[in-house]
Amino acid sequence: MIELLVVIAILGILASIVLASLGTARSKAKDASIISSVSSIRAQAELGLDTSGNYLNDICNATTGTGEIGTLLAAAIAQAGSGNVDCYDNDSDDATATVKPTAWRVEADLVAGSGYYCVDSTGVAVEVGTTNTTATDYTCN
Repeated sequence: MIELLVVIAILGILASIVLASLGTARSKAKDASIISSVSSIRAQAELGLDTSGNYLNDICNATTGTGEIGTLLAAAIAQAGSGNVDCYDNDSDDATATVKPTAWRVEADLVAGSGYYCVDSTGVAVEVGTTNTTATDYTCN
C-alpha cells in the first residue's frame, strides 16, 4: 500500500514539472511567432520600395498593395496579447500620397523575453532590452 502512495506522489511531482514547462514553451512559441511576423515585415516593406527610395504611403497602416505590412502587424499584435507592437514611419501626411516614407521602424514586445524585437528600414533586426521611446527615431538601437 505504501508503495502505491509513493508512486502516486512521484507521478504528481512529475506532472507539476511538466505543466510548468508547458507554460514556458507556450511563451517561447509566441515569441517565435512574433519574431517571425516582425521579420517578415522587413521583407514585405522592401517589396513596396520604389526607385526613388520611398516606401508605400502610410506603410504602418496599409493593408493592401505591394509592400503593405498592416496584415503582418496585426498578426504580431495578436501574438503579443497585452504586449506592445508599435510602428513608426517618417510619412508626415499619412492620409495623402504626397509624402511617402523613406524610413520606418517596428518594435514588438516579447512575451517570454524581457525585451523587444525590432526591425527597421536599414535592414536591422535585433532583440533589444528596452523600447526606443522616440517616435521620430526610425532605427533600432
